[in-house]
Amino acid sequence: MKAVLFDLFGVIARVQSAESQGVLERTAGCDPDRFWEAYWSQRPPYDRGELDGPAYWQKVCARPGVPLDARLTADLIAADLASWSGIDQRMVELLGLLDDQGFVLGLLSNIPEELAARFEATQPWMGRFAVRGLSCRIGSAKPEAAAYQWCLRALGLPPQDVLFVDDRAENVRAARELGMQGHVFTSPEGLRAVLEAPSP
Repeated sequence: MKAVLFDLFGVIARVQSAESQGVLERTAGCDPDRFWEAYWSQRPPYDRGELDGPAYWQKVCARPGVPLDARLTADLIAADLASWSGIDQRMVELLGLLDDQGFVLGLLSNIPEELAARFEATQPWMGRFAVRGLSCRIGSAKPEAAAYQWCLRALGLPPQDVLFVDDRAENVRAARELGMQGHVFTSPEGLRAVLEAPSP
């Protein structure tokens, strides 16, 4: 293993909490079920960079019929960015350790441009990644094979030399189908055990 390719959300960054989801629901001011159905249905094109923030929220709010103006658009974008901004400091420390040990680090994340820019501007540890496969910039998203292949080309390594770490089994399975090593993330301790295990 020469490189570790990380997912971001659910591994290094935390997924939305119930509290942050509640802020989004109250900001939108509509039925929560209809809101989340619209939110997730429009997320793939947003993650791929096909929509910017205002266009994404226009589509989301159109489905439940929420009147949208510039102020509400800005409030929804801000609440959404905040909802995805929690960090697991234990994983940040592990990134530093792996970097210091000479591993090549990469990132493969389904993420919209506004959120990617926020992480790059506020999280110094993003600089540890030699490769950043951000869906909004590479035009493909997990679990599409093209997303992993983009990262492998950028890393310049054969797939068997790369460990892919993600909290979703389907994403890890897609990486393994391309010949990469894979680990379904559940905790920093579980990942450390995999990294410290002797090679077969």
